[in-house]
Amino acid sequence: QVPLVESGGGLVQPGGSLKLSCAASGSSFSGYRMGWYRQTPGKQRELVAAITGSGLKDYSDAVKGRFTISRDNAKNTVYLQMNSLKPEDTAVYYCNRAPSAPGANWGQGTQVTVSS
Repeated sequence: QVPLVESGGGLVQPGGSLKLSCAASGSSFSGYRMGWYRQTPGKQRELVAAITGSGLKDYSDAVKGRFTISRDNAKNTVYLQMNSLKPEDTAVYYCNRAPSAPGANWGQGTQVTVSS
């Protein structure tokens, strides 16, 4: 298990930008494929972006071209740069291994609200 702390969420207008951060603990961080997930009430948590330890990236169709995932293995941190935000991006955002391990612990997440 890799303890995780997400931060950087907030209220932003449509078309705006936010950068999320996820700080992880543990010496094995650089070996994990990490992902950003989001969840809205009544819906399952969905993976929106992932990055391997070596930097290979994948995105869901919903965010491709607008979001950029990155990581700093020296700081045990994963980032999500979100541009051109839309109201439908409103959700609680979490990070974790991708795919997440069965019974994985999740952090508290960070709320992103896109609204005028």
